[in-house]
Amino acid sequence: MNKQGYFLISLDFELYWGVHDKRTLSSYQKNLNAVWEVIPRLIALFDRYDIKCTFATVGFLFAQNRDELNAYLPKSFPKYIDDNLSSYGKLDNINFEEPTFNALPLIKLISETKHELGTHTFSHYYCLEEGQDKKDFEFDLIAAKNIATKNNLAFSSIVFPRNQVNPDYFDLLKKNGVRSYRGTEERWMYRAEKNDEESLIKRLFRLMDSYFNLSGANTYALPDKRQSLYNFPSSRLLRPYHSHLKFFEKQRLKRITKAMDYAALNNQVFHLWWHPHNFGDNMEENFSFLEGVLKHFSSLSKEKNFKSVSMQDLVSLMDARK
Repeated sequence: MNKQGYFLISLDFELYWGVHDKRTLSSYQKNLNAVWEVIPRLIALFDRYDIKCTFATVGFLFAQNRDELNAYLPKSFPKYIDDNLSSYGKLDNINFEEPTFNALPLIKLISETKHELGTHTFSHYYCLEEGQDKKDFEFDLIAAKNIATKNNLAFSSIVFPRNQVNPDYFDLLKKNGVRSYRGTEERWMYRAEKNDEESLIKRLFRLMDSYFNLSGANTYALPDKRQSLYNFPSSRLLRPYHSHLKFFEKQRLKRITKAMDYAALNNQVFHLWWHPHNFGDNMEENFSFLEGVLKHFSSLSKEKNFKSVSMQDLVSLMDARK
């Protein structure tokens, strides 16, 4: 395999199911509805700059109505100690025909492109929370596979909701055909934890790290050997535009592009991620910022052979090694 750097983007595509335990629907409806505009715009922008992306998608989004979802529900649900964490507890109040809750047309749009469709679990499953167990996770993963298969789709990459990576479940990923996952950055402020253990100080340091270099480039070399399951850790969350921090936008862009430079120069991977609903507010500012990132990628692609890949692409590259 030729020595070169790689630019990897993964998106957590979840709509309401990614925020059901954190926000009221009415308080975030604008952002969620905007995803129907955001994703086609992202695909068009990615095409313009020859970008590939992994869309890690919640399985609930495949269901166009409650009857269809019922047909694919897992054999058992996670029994979180905190009932609010369970998306299943919200189902009786949901009209699946509303675009806030299902997204099959967007999923099909993605599937018709060069981009990868990954999984974000069936129910936005939290793998580190008390009350859930390994058996429940496997049933959830199987449900995600089944509803994708019903639509002639498949996945081989996973992004764990809230980045709650649980190594105890890796054997289940391998058993069910998953070849890669998105891990977290190595620094203490990015360590995966339960929802209720996310301290204010960690969130503050992560915010500061988006503008000023507190944790390094967070890029990495690909493994030397083939593996049955690959970890492609995140390098940077693309935080959405915030008017209170608008004077630091150049610094935020520099923080990302400097890390991209490092990856390109050192034949490493830079992995950028965010949620499509992050672009639902201040959409023009967010797309303008992203285009600045992609323009920088375009320059590095020409000058340093920096290549855009999906998670699936990296697996194929690694498997091709002798």
